[in-house]
Amino acid sequence: MMTMTLRRSAGVGTLWEGETNFQVSSLFQMLSLTQGLKTTPRSCADQKPSTRNTLVRESTKMEFQLAGMFFSQDYSSDWSPKDTVRRMQRGKVCSLERFRSLQDKLVLLDEAVAGHDGNIITAVLIFLKRTLRKEILFQELEVRQVALCHLIHFLKETSEQKLLLDLLRFLDRTEEVALSQYREHLNIQDVEKRREFLKGCIGLPFSAEDTSHVQDHYTLLERQIIIEANDRHLETAGQSEIFRKYPRKASILNMPLVTTLFYSCFYHYTEAEGTFSSPTNLKKTFKIPDKQYVLTALAARAKLRAWNDVDALFTTKNWLGYTKKKAPIGFHRVVEILQRNNAPVQVLQEYVRLVEDVETQLNLATKYKCHDVVIDTYRDLKDRIQLAAYRCKVERGSAEEEKIDSILNNTQIRWKN
Repeated sequence: MMTMTLRRSAGVGTLWEGETNFQVSSLFQMLSLTQGLKTTPRSCADQKPSTRNTLVRESTKMEFQLAGMFFSQDYSSDWSPKDTVRRMQRGKVCSLERFRSLQDKLVLLDEAVAGHDGNIITAVLIFLKRTLRKEILFQELEVRQVALCHLIHFLKETSEQKLLLDLLRFLDRTEEVALSQYREHLNIQDVEKRREFLKGCIGLPFSAEDTSHVQDHYTLLERQIIIEANDRHLETAGQSEIFRKYPRKASILNMPLVTTLFYSCFYHYTEAEGTFSSPTNLKKTFKIPDKQYVLTALAARAKLRAWNDVDALFTTKNWLGYTKKKAPIGFHRVVEILQRNNAPVQVLQEYVRLVEDVETQLNLATKYKCHDVVIDTYRDLKDRIQLAAYRCKVERGSAEEEKIDSILNNTQIRWKN
């Protein structure tokens, strides 16, 4: 049995969707009967031309009659809007062109909404969009919020920006108009044109929060253009050791703020705050939180294995001049980032010791083979059993094994077990 799959063709009045197995197969079965009348068998080859012509005319007439029987069922123009929607829900072929008056079209839309089928609602909206003036369509949709939401979504998905903006302006949804215009920057490839476009977006009627974001976006791109031009010159001229040692893999243009900060911490970490490419300048200009700044700077300096910079990042000095280590992201995260960047054990151990929670400290020290931290912690906990068990995990004859033996033989320690 032959199956014909009919799909919706967007933007036209006739909707093709679903399968019409019975009708199509029946039609082809009936039409196959007429083909026998058209075929001239050898036994009839000697018939008179007039006889053969009569047979052909009769078969052709039968074809039209059969086709009429079939198509009169599926292309009837007498369906009501409700019947039309029901047929569409069953995947039948339906022509919407018969609905010519505004009233009929609106009833059809209301029936589609009542059917709770998003595809059918969208299909009817496509038909209305094509056959109604936009002012009338907008006015009627204003009191039909479900259909309105479907149309807005459809226009966004199909990038019909002009009609979408006209609709949002009609609805007086000024912030959405501004956001929709702002999104247009994604389609601008030329960086100078994008910068000018973003500059023009600053005056659009955004909310206070969105205005701040758009201003930051413009400022960031402006900053990136300056940094990119300068760094490209340094890299080409070979005047900077870090660019010679670590060539850039991509342009900084149009990158997110966090990526720009990482780039700045990687290539321009020691620059004075007055320069556009300085990490501290970026932090101040864009009000980057301490946690985000420390996390990004740590990742960049650890990648370069600049352990002194890492140490300075967490060293603070009080008003008496005393220094201490402080990490707004928690030292357990510092350890994990350092380990991912293959920090030596000596560096790891220093930061594992700064983890306040003893259980977390032990887990990290054991996981990353910071033996001295594990040994000292079990000693401080006076846990002889755990210390003796850990002795089996260190290399035989190593300094760590000797240290454990020395502690276990120390009679001054009052073990808890």
